[in-house]
Amino acid sequence: MDKFKSPVYNVISVPVEKIVANDYNPNIVAPPEMKLLELSIWEDGYTMPCVCYYIKDQDLYELVDGYHRYLVMKTSKRIYERENGMLPVSIINKDISERMASTIRHNRARGVHSVELMSNIISELSKAGMSDAWIIRNIGMSKDELIRLKQITGLAELFANNDFSLSEDWVEE
Repeated sequence: MDKFKSPVYNVISVPVEKIVANDYNPNIVAPPEMKLLELSIWEDGYTMPCVCYYIKDQDLYELVDGYHRYLVMKTSKRIYERENGMLPVSIINKDISERMASTIRHNRARGVHSVELMSNIISELSKAGMSDAWIIRNIGMSKDELIRLKQITGLAELFANNDFSLSEDWVEE
C-alpha cells in the first residue's frame, strides 16, 4: 500500500495564465476583505498555495481552492510583478464531484469571525498602543466596524466581574 503524502508537500510554481477558475465555487468575498487579502499578500507574501486540478490535455490548472488569492494575482500589478506572475499551487487528482466537495470543505472549514473574539483583539491592540489608523489598515476594517467593536468591548468591560440580572419589575409579554 502506498503511503499517503499531502499535496502541500509538492507545491509548484505555475504561471497565473495557465490557471482557470472553476464554475462551481459559491464563495464570495466583499470588497473590503479583498483589499485586506491584497494587503495581506503584499505584506506577508503568499503563505498558502492555491489548490488545483491539472487538466493534462489542455495543460491548464483548474482552481479547487484559492480563487481570491488567484484573483489578487490577476488584478494587483504590484503583486503580479513581485511574484513574476507565478502562483504557488498544490495539485489534487480527483474527479469533478470530489473537487466540488473539496471546494466546499475548504470554504466552510475557514469559519467565520466571532464578534466577541474580534472585540477582544481590538481591545488588546488598543491597550498595546496601536492607533485606530493602524488597526483599520492592518486588520482590514472600516471606521464604523472599529467603533462598534470598541463599543462592544467597552460594554463588556463595564459588566466584567459583576452579577447582572433583570430587575424585579421586569415582566415578559
